[in-house]
Amino acid sequence: MSAKNPEHGTPDEVSLPPEVKLLQEVTPPFFPEGGSGMTILVEWPPGHPGLPPHRHSGPSFGYVMDGALRFELEGEPERVVEAGGTFWEPGGDVIHYQDGNALSDAPTKFVVTMVCAPGQPMLTLVDEEELKERAHLRAPRPTEG
Repeated sequence: MSAKNPEHGTPDEVSLPPEVKLLQEVTPPFFPEGGSGMTILVEWPPGHPGLPPHRHSGPSFGYVMDGALRFELEGEPERVVEAGGTFWEPGGDVIHYQDGNALSDAPTKFVVTMVCAPGQPMLTLVDEEELKERAHLRAPRPTEG
């Protein structure tokens, strides 16, 4: 199904009504054959650092409902995704460094839909040794000041 604007759709595309807003459309690098999907709701209290560095077995797609999410994937600069914003990650070998609350005075709530490879967990933590080995793949850190 294609989610094209009703004014620009072609006859073989399904158009969304004006009440439906397309938030994100991406082409992930893969979907694991025989995989499963799950959607989770995450609610971090003010200043929560999020999970330690980890990776997902398949692609993940998210939407920030409230607050602001500090988000960082291997090879990409850290960024803040505010309420109403979306994010995605390819899964597989890519390390997800940060998913913490960027706010020190308010909670952050986001929804993530993940595709999981068969027989693999939703996420796997990355150990210190691997983080050191792959440090050259991490984007430069923002300077404090």
